Amino acid sequence: MTIKVIHPGLATTIQDLGRPGYYHLGIPLSGAMDRLALRSANLLVGNDEGAGCLEAVFMGPQLEFTDDALVAVTGAELPPKIDGEPRPTWTSFAVKAGETLSFDFLRAGARAYIAVAGGIDVPVVLGSRSTYAIGALGGIDGRAIQVGDELPVGTPSRGVAGKSVPEGLRRGPGSSVELRVVPGLYWHRITEESQANFFADTWKVAPEADRMGYRFRSGRPMTFVEHEQPFGAGSDPSNITDACYPYGSIQVPGGTEPIVLHRDAVSGGGYFMVGTVISADMDLIGQLQPNVAIRFVAVDMAGALAARHDRAAIIEKIRQALA
Repeated sequence: MTIKVIHPGLATTIQDLGRPGYYHLGIPLSGAMDRLALRSANLLVGNDEGAGCLEAVFMGPQLEFTDDALVAVTGAELPPKIDGEPRPTWTSFAVKAGETLSFDFLRAGARAYIAVAGGIDVPVVLGSRSTYAIGALGGIDGRAIQVGDELPVGTPSRGVAGKSVPEGLRRGPGSSVELRVVPGLYWHRITEESQANFFADTWKVAPEADRMGYRFRSGRPMTFVEHEQPFGAGSDPSNITDACYPYGSIQVPGGTEPIVLHRDAVSGGGYFMVGTVISADMDLIGQLQPNVAIRFVAVDMAGALAARHDRAAIIEKIRQALA
């Protein structure tokens, strides 16, 4: 079975849960920006949780099915339609051979996940089907889907139409968002006043928000503690001798606009990091639209681990609901 791409949407890529184990070589994890949404979509159609899906950004693709299929759309509220007839999100539905899947206008969120029973079956590269466009890895020739592409689908194993993720387990961004942060190794480089301002200010998502990272603006510029720049660092106070960047780390070039590094981020560089967004909140970042207001909230390691435990419990509840 194949799916014909009539219209690719906007930056629609094939993603799964990513390719861990290569970050030390400069190859990022990649994979779904909203991992819970991808897992949910796959569970709805009877796939393994890490099967290949389509990640659509802001605008959905138009896809023609050559065979009967089972489909689910999760993540952003991007209403699907089959030959113009609406279908629900977070619910599995049937598509017949010759029918076309399209999408209405985006209602909420930023990224929708389209799962098909059997999974998008492109070749595995370094353990993953995920598209890493900057490195031209995975997906279809390492790029977003294009008009005329034919997406191969694996053999469905199980799954029925009409399954739905309970509304209470569908996490989505509201009008105001809090992102929990563990202050980092370079926290001491800014003044106590700037430390307080970072958590007190309301920031807004900048237009420069993609799979590499999300930039935030509208907060007060940071002031730095006076010090002598180390050998090998740049002249700006925000520069450091090159260091590793963890996922979710918040670099602040020039001390003005924080950037949260995400799935396709570089693995190191020469800007200091004020802290790291906890793993439980990384999915939420991928659903933020430009100009959405956010606040950073300080937590310690114990709080981060507790949030990760709670996040895992939500995923387990979804598994049980769809079993």
